[in-house]
Amino acid sequence: MIKSSGHADLPLHTGTVPKWLADRMMVMGSLIVESLVQNYGPDEVLTRLSDPLWFQSFGAVMGMDWHSSGITTSVMYALKRGLNPRSKELGIYVCGGRGKYSRQTPDELLAIADKEGLNGNLLVRNSKLCAKVDNNAVQDGFQLYQHNFIVTKNGKWAVVQQGMNADSKIARRYHWCSDEVKSFVEEPHSAVVGENKGKILNLTSNEADSARNNILELSKENTEKVINEILQIGKPASQMILMQEGKSIPITSSNAPVQGELFPELVLPDEKIITTGRNLVMPAHHEVRSEDVDLKRLGGVLAAAYETQPEDFESLMLTKGLGPRTLQSLALVSEVIYGSPTRFTDPARFSFAHGGKDGHPFPVPLKIYDESIRILHDSIEKSKLGYNDKSFCIKRLHETSLQIEQYCSPEVDFDAAIKYEREHSREWDGKTI
Repeated sequence: MIKSSGHADLPLHTGTVPKWLADRMMVMGSLIVESLVQNYGPDEVLTRLSDPLWFQSFGAVMGMDWHSSGITTSVMYALKRGLNPRSKELGIYVCGGRGKYSRQTPDELLAIADKEGLNGNLLVRNSKLCAKVDNNAVQDGFQLYQHNFIVTKNGKWAVVQQGMNADSKIARRYHWCSDEVKSFVEEPHSAVVGENKGKILNLTSNEADSARNNILELSKENTEKVINEILQIGKPASQMILMQEGKSIPITSSNAPVQGELFPELVLPDEKIITTGRNLVMPAHHEVRSEDVDLKRLGGVLAAAYETQPEDFESLMLTKGLGPRTLQSLALVSEVIYGSPTRFTDPARFSFAHGGKDGHPFPVPLKIYDESIRILHDSIEKSKLGYNDKSFCIKRLHETSLQIEQYCSPEVDFDAAIKYEREHSREWDGKTI
């Protein structure tokens, strides 16, 4: 069944990602995806990308601002740059992008389909329908400006697309994942979550079945009759005129249309709507606060990095220059690769891997970032040759964090942890914009 797997609401951030971060994001993002393919296969990458919470955590562990709308553009740009040159090897293609690049999606899909023997017209149709549903069928005030279509060599796909509400200065990211096609027009979303903003038009609701049918019927009517119906909107019944067989007929009690028959009113309840699905609404504040983070989980990561005996990670510890701070980053990278879906409810925690370009929770430590890239790359390359020691060690970092959480209830002084990072920022080549 095709489903919209969720959405994320994010504050708008202006500016561009600097080259020193964009290049590292490309490498780190590609290595994480390659590790997912190596461990679980290409389809798992689609599952992860279609999860709004995992996607936000993924962007945070790569050094982007943990809560901003810029994560969408920068992550997808990094993946397109990093994965497409290796698409034949990894079996994953990233199409589309922001603005004019989104309009190139059909041509890109047709070229991929020709290369892999897929149904290109169907892929193009699916891409357009996802955009139409989120931009037109659900009129929630967000206009799409970015559309990425990720497809595997076997024809499965995911969509990550983002719209903007200029009035509220909020961006909304929509996630889709294909499995077995059922319907684009009736309840394709597994969840819609948000504050009540009044009446919206939601033609994908199962309550809108009659509205969809009426719209279809209207499209078959002659133009004069449709225009006449529109002109009657808002008039009292005594002043309404119906067109029957080309003639104007005053409305009477016997021929008056039932209220709401043509366009039923679809209204959000006063409270938040929360159904199934994994959705995310990020706060407006830039800094990472203790309430944004699961402190027990963060404590498990810090304890695994700073308190675990080196022999537990002998293969990694033999790496020249590897210290506890790099283990901290690798533990969070390991969780992004091996963690279960329930682990990503606090994306801000993953910013403790490589900080954020805006300096929150601390500047991006370039030395640590580069060490993380080097070790992850080395572990993947050695695994290809049958030497899995380093890959096992990286996985065990996450497993050790889980064990510490479960049995030790680690305490974290949140402010002290951030202070420590900032005190060592110069030593680690910390950088911001």
